Amino acid sequence: MSYAYFPGCSQQGMAAEFDRSARSVCDRLGIALSEIPDWVCCGATPAHATSHLLSIALPALTLAKVKDADAVATVCAACYSRLRIASHELREDAELRARVKEAAGVECAGEVPVRHLLDILCNDLGVAAIRERVKRPLAGLKVACYYGCLLMRPPKVVAFDDPENPRVMDEVLAAAGAECVEWPYKTECCGASLSLARPDVVCKLANDILREARDAGAHVIAVACPLCHTNLDLRQADVARQYGVRYEMPVLFFTQLLGLALGVPEKGLGLNRLIVSPKPVLEKLAAA
Repeated sequence: MSYAYFPGCSQQGMAAEFDRSARSVCDRLGIALSEIPDWVCCGATPAHATSHLLSIALPALTLAKVKDADAVATVCAACYSRLRIASHELREDAELRARVKEAAGVECAGEVPVRHLLDILCNDLGVAAIRERVKRPLAGLKVACYYGCLLMRPPKVVAFDDPENPRVMDEVLAAAGAECVEWPYKTECCGASLSLARPDVVCKLANDILREARDAGAHVIAVACPLCHTNLDLRQADVARQYGVRYEMPVLFFTQLLGLALGVPEKGLGLNRLIVSPKPVLEKLAAA
């Protein structure tokens, strides 16, 4: 299987471990990723919030460069959302295509499908193939799979699973040997782009999510979004100060957990970049 790969800006900076672990996982699973040359930022929330044309034109600049691939793959929930929505609108709206061509100087009809890596792992490769390649099963590890509010919404455009109770991450990590807990907050919002403008709101939402994961018996939270990861990992010290609760809940990208199960060395997964270290949990897992 081969895909044109859009890494996205966050995966080149604050979430470099997401990109690194995704590439390592795909390499172990025989999924070829060819990085799109000269890709540009998808615009994420800032473009979407300020200019509809900009929010479509930026993804179009990248999608127009994809010529010989069956699909574009990406790992970031925001990148997936913006590229997928742009592709959909460009296919449906000829007037918008003309405005994008005038503004960005590219012709893009949104013909190349945009896929999230979870979709590819579960629906193209299949969980049976993942299970066959597992070298270090995550047996005994209880994981709260957190999809966030963006990955499956709006459902008519982006969802590749049930938007209210998605299961793809659960199935992928269960194939790696983990026990994925049932909990009610898997698609709740973490505050995302309110991180700087309203940190009090983000702190409250992060506390709610961490509390529910803990109460469900999870040892770790798995995420598929750099902003979700930042809010749930980095904000735990703020949560402790505001609510008097120290969760010490490791938050990992799903690709890092899958990489561990596939035998990727920990150094190659960027586990050292996490604020809340997963080392105590992983050591208990190894001992068990």
